[in-house]
Amino acid sequence: MNTLDDKAIVKDYFNATGFERWRRIYGDGDDVNKVQLDIRKGHQQTVDTVLSWLKEDDNLADISICDAGCGVGSLSIPLAEAGATVFGSDISEKMVGEAKQRAKATLKDDSCVTFAVQDLAALSGKYHTVVCLDVLIHYPQEEAEKMIAHLASLAESRIILSFAPKTLCLTLLKKIGELFPGPSKATRAYQHREAEVIEILQKNGFTIQREGMTSTRFYFSRILEATRTSD
Repeated sequence: MNTLDDKAIVKDYFNATGFERWRRIYGDGDDVNKVQLDIRKGHQQTVDTVLSWLKEDDNLADISICDAGCGVGSLSIPLAEAGATVFGSDISEKMVGEAKQRAKATLKDDSCVTFAVQDLAALSGKYHTVVCLDVLIHYPQEEAEKMIAHLASLAESRIILSFAPKTLCLTLLKKIGELFPGPSKATRAYQHREAEVIEILQKNGFTIQREGMTSTRFYFSRILEATRTSD
């Protein structure tokens, strides 16, 4: 499959059957099964880790943040609530629509957060921090490298990424899962070697500062924070 196919599949999935599934997972209702509940908890742990990192500097009110692949606003909204100026984008129109609704319902003033339907590769501008959570899993290594390089070009100071790490255990679990396809599952899920992700970041002028790992029964996410290397 080429890049266009991957993007088209992701876009169609999150605008159709995938939207309702992930809207429930990223919500707080009871209409989820045990697997979905586990994924919800794992995703929230990743969001909480990133939030804690960003809040540690105690400067959210002074910085701009790009949340690339914002989904329903799970990270963008609490960042805006904490005072940051946030631009959230997603390839899915339905996801962005849900994010806007949640922002209006949650924030007293939603003027500090903007949501847009946009392909990650088309993002432009400069931001103090660029965050991209649980997006790279949808794309193979070659495309992921291009995405990381582009996101790095937007980040003035820091970039935070999460991805499904490529390990023997997770590779075996993925193969087992592929034997039991479900109608609401995404078509493809890609793992990435941490060393290769770090190498891409270094090639684009960034140095790893912090690492994190979220691991539940059905959700695995490696988190890297990198800052721009001083000249």
